Amino acid sequence: MTTHPTDPQALADAVTHAMQSRDQASQGLGIQILSVKPGYAMLSMQVRGDMVNGHHICHGGFMFILADSAFAYACNSYNQNTVASSCNIDFLAPAREGEVLEAEAVERSLSGRTGVYDITVRTRTGKTVALFRGKSYRIKGEVIAGLQQPEASV
Repeated sequence: MTTHPTDPQALADAVTHAMQSRDQASQGLGIQILSVKPGYAMLSMQVRGDMVNGHHICHGGFMFILADSAFAYACNSYNQNTVASSCNIDFLAPAREGEVLEAEAVERSLSGRTGVYDITVRTRTGKTVALFRGKSYRIKGEVIAGLQQPEASV
């Protein structure tokens, strides 16, 4: 018999654990999950030497990956398979080797199959280095198959 978490936080925790176990990209970059709640995520990543570009600052692609990962954990926290339909990023300041970046994803809108999430990437000292907006689209299936409560009959 499958246990169905009824508590939204317990569901978000179970989904986070399942996603993290399969997320080889984030694991390979050393991304750490600091917090996930329904519609919210906070992740961190230390800028390594192999992440800096020719200007000796963090390559924007790595900041994008961190923000996109936070976006993924936030919008999948309801155990409904959700993907990005579009996203954009504005780079505001450089991040340097050795700095720890934190990406905070906040759900701004969730209606039907679509959502909007704002992700702020900051250094641990609080300097904002990037702003990312992601638009999500819910597809068929669940992150953890069979975990959702059956819909009540009308």
